[in-house]
Amino acid sequence: MTKKLLKNKNFSILIIGNFMSLLGSNIQQFVLSLYVLDKTGSATLFASMLAISILPRIIFSPIAGVFGDWFDKKKSIVLLDTLNGVLLLGFAAIFFFDGDLSLGLIYLLVILLEVTEIFFHSSMSAVLPSVVEKEDYLEANSLRSIIVSFGQLMGPVLGALIYGGFGLLLAILINAISFLLSAISELFIEIPKIKQATNKKNFSSFKKDFVSGLQIIKNSKSIRTIIALATIINFSISPFYAIGMIYVLKEILTVGNIQIGFYQSCLTASMIIAPIIVTSKLKKAKLGNVLNISFIAVSILIALISLSTTQFMLGLGNNNNVSYIYIIVLVFIMGLFITTVNIGIYTLVQKIVPLEYMGRTSTVLGLLATIAIPIGQILFGILYDNLHSSIVILINASIILIAVLFFYNSLKNIKSEAETDFQEISNRNGGELANEF
Repeated sequence: MTKKLLKNKNFSILIIGNFMSLLGSNIQQFVLSLYVLDKTGSATLFASMLAISILPRIIFSPIAGVFGDWFDKKKSIVLLDTLNGVLLLGFAAIFFFDGDLSLGLIYLLVILLEVTEIFFHSSMSAVLPSVVEKEDYLEANSLRSIIVSFGQLMGPVLGALIYGGFGLLLAILINAISFLLSAISELFIEIPKIKQATNKKNFSSFKKDFVSGLQIIKNSKSIRTIIALATIINFSISPFYAIGMIYVLKEILTVGNIQIGFYQSCLTASMIIAPIIVTSKLKKAKLGNVLNISFIAVSILIALISLSTTQFMLGLGNNNNVSYIYIIVLVFIMGLFITTVNIGIYTLVQKIVPLEYMGRTSTVLGLLATIAIPIGQILFGILYDNLHSSIVILINASIILIAVLFFYNSLKNIKSEAETDFQEISNRNGGELANEF
């Protein structure tokens, strides 16, 4: 089946273009963090910059969802990748002539790139399911997952080499070129036309389509289940990895930066390996059941990791090596399950949401999941300052377990419920849909 996908010219071009822009963005993101830290010596300032990047998502996601469904997908993604490339060339020129980028310009760059990314992903959400046959969605998402994980793995490595040898300017230029090359590659993709909910494009039709998108989510229990679970899981999983594990490794196990780097590499490696292992098995299973099992497994693994900070585990061996190896093994296994969850959710959304509503649905999903991350990080950061780490980790595990048990039956029957939901919505979408919300 992989050979069949790779022979699909449109899919291959799409994946190659995505990889180029993703790698360039990861390199720049890593180098930009080093530049800000070198310039200010403040991790807080960089953290605030990341927080500010969430504001455009809150403001523009609802708008981007409708526009993503309205306009020609090919023209949109080519235009937005080109815009990113030109934007970055402009900032590279400023850096070249001034020899510096002020914090204000860096903030502006991050915000502008975030805005274009929101509109890009709104349009892109319907492209993959448009160029791939429905029975190949799962394998296509698995290959995409490998590409994304590989880009995340290589970005910091190449970024460190580029920044150490050439500085920020080259990183910005590489990212600009990666976007322009991606735009050029997308010119050769043939994307089937997707029927539009409306042919009129004015404020009145925007309002109607925006409300109809919300109504789709309101009326579909299957979509509400996916969005709610993704939000809750991001609220709990992101602080577990970004705050909890780093805190445990540095402050409790007192390991060095090399060991922390190895921990992060193992996590990324599991995300590359997982699609290779699970794709064939996922094709034979009900995705809802797979998600239930995976979520429960993740909650159990997190609960087991809480044992690593107990006096018993810390007392085994020398220099907390037993606890460190124990965490590495469990985190690697967790990465396999979490990647399985991501592939499953992407595939479910593509299978159950009509393409003409994909932009609106995917942006709402992305918005809520993104907002949940900083909220979770702040709250769990406070908990780690005030409670024993093992208790906080158990709270992480409990949130995930409670969420999956609450949605267990909905996930189990999600495919059949989705078909019923959208049949009813389709029958009512002769004008009533937008008036009911």
